[in-house]
Amino acid sequence: MSPTPTYLEPPPDHSGLRTALVAGALIALVAANIYLYVQVDHVRTDMGKMRESIMTELANLRDASSVNTASQARHLETLKEELETARTQARTYSSQAKAEAVARSEQLTKQIQAEEAKERARLATEISGVKQSSDAAAATLTSKIGDVSTDVGGVKTQLGATQAELQKTIAQLKSVQGDMGVQSGLIATNGSELAALKRLGERNYFEFKLAKTKERQRVGDITLLLKKTDPKKNKYTVEVMADDKLTEKKDRNINEPVQFYTSKARQPYELVVNQVQKDLVVGYLATPKEQTAR
Repeated sequence: MSPTPTYLEPPPDHSGLRTALVAGALIALVAANIYLYVQVDHVRTDMGKMRESIMTELANLRDASSVNTASQARHLETLKEELETARTQARTYSSQAKAEAVARSEQLTKQIQAEEAKERARLATEISGVKQSSDAAAATLTSKIGDVSTDVGGVKTQLGATQAELQKTIAQLKSVQGDMGVQSGLIATNGSELAALKRLGERNYFEFKLAKTKERQRVGDITLLLKKTDPKKNKYTVEVMADDKLTEKKDRNINEPVQFYTSKARQPYELVVNQVQKDLVVGYLATPKEQTAR
């Protein structure tokens, strides 16, 4: 009986790791630029609305000012006519009447001066109000532009921190030999490392919590049945059902790549358990991206 041939996978080339990081950085940069464009577009829209509001306010003030100015002009014209009449009477009347006309003339002169001063003050107040509205609108736009710049700076800072953390996490990952003697891909030993592997996108990852029950649990396109756990020694035994073939993986260690082949891929599937508890294991299944027949 000839021995069953074993498929030996060459050590994986992790040159795609750097490419994945660069691609991730470019995607994040594009997202930041899109965010900036949207924010700038919002600022432009707000600027248009504020400009329209200021122009409407100026038009309303201009109309109101025209009405007030016309009314004031008519009133001043009436006062000036009365003043001219009083002056004429002062030249033609008797001494007593002349004195009364002079007094009336002086009173009208003071009233005209007061009305003109009141009109100048009103116009100055309206001009000041328009200036304050324009200054407030400009301050609001400046604040919004500053907020956009701050947001973009925060996005870039967060992007840099995320990339640095990702590189640090990936540097901590290890590639070890699986139980079938095939060099595995990068192995995650905790949630943050698994998240980093998912972001690299080199394989498909399926997380699971497998309890010791009578029913098999589906994980990806296979089923698992937990047979035994040994929390003190961090060991476990599990049955793997793939392609209608049952394989028992006995006394496997924590963070050990448990490998098996399926008809869908040339590379082996890898089962990694990160936690062993009483009647429960927690881990993930890694499957090849390319699902082609062997």
